[in-house]
Amino acid sequence: MLSGKVALITGASSGIGAATASLLAAAGAKVVMGARREDRLHAIQDEIAARHGEALAVRCDVTARDECEALLQAGIDRWGRVDILINNAGIMPLSFVKNLRVDEWERMIDVNIKGVLFCTAAALPHLFAQGTGHIVNISSIAGKRVIASGSVYCATKFAVNAFSDALRLELSARKNIRVTCIQPGIVATELADAITDPDLASFQKHIKGIEALQAEDIANAILYAVQAPAHVNVNEIVLRPTQQEQ
Repeated sequence: MLSGKVALITGASSGIGAATASLLAAAGAKVVMGARREDRLHAIQDEIAARHGEALAVRCDVTARDECEALLQAGIDRWGRVDILINNAGIMPLSFVKNLRVDEWERMIDVNIKGVLFCTAAALPHLFAQGTGHIVNISSIAGKRVIASGSVYCATKFAVNAFSDALRLELSARKNIRVTCIQPGIVATELADAITDPDLASFQKHIKGIEALQAEDIANAILYAVQAPAHVNVNEIVLRPTQQEQ
């Protein structure tokens, strides 16, 4: 169980983030939930409270460094510590490079890479002071293999994978901070709703034609990693739908 632990989760207003907040709260953690959609956050906070859990909703755009710092500080102010950081916020507006959706590329870099860096930078001084901690980065199977329509998205997830492994090398043995990188395949969340490239209509039809992973499946993987004994560092979890080949 996670009694006494404080977990901070970005992208917590829906999908994997919301499922993880609920599951970790049920396991005894106090959860700090960050996202831009405050109404959704407060609804989840109320649901957790109704089940006698503890949660704190904080508006946070992870592309803004000061908001990431404020999110972390909100957890410190409420509960005096943060033990687990779950960098979950991410977007996936897939497109072919030839269609030059440069604004979408920039947004992916800002959310998927900079958001992870900003939140990690905010958390590390507190984890160092505590002498322990756990950072969980939500990547993707797209961080292991590329697809033609995912050049920039895959690049951001390859970056998350590399950052996660470098963090482990730097922090785990020296600072007692565990690092886990979760790499899911297709998950039934809102991610694919951000795809605006009409050339990807067939891709969207394909992903809707298989039985995808559920957000709760990823939340369970996160729970497994963060509940592992202190001497166990679960570095990487890859999970795909049974029907997903690649």
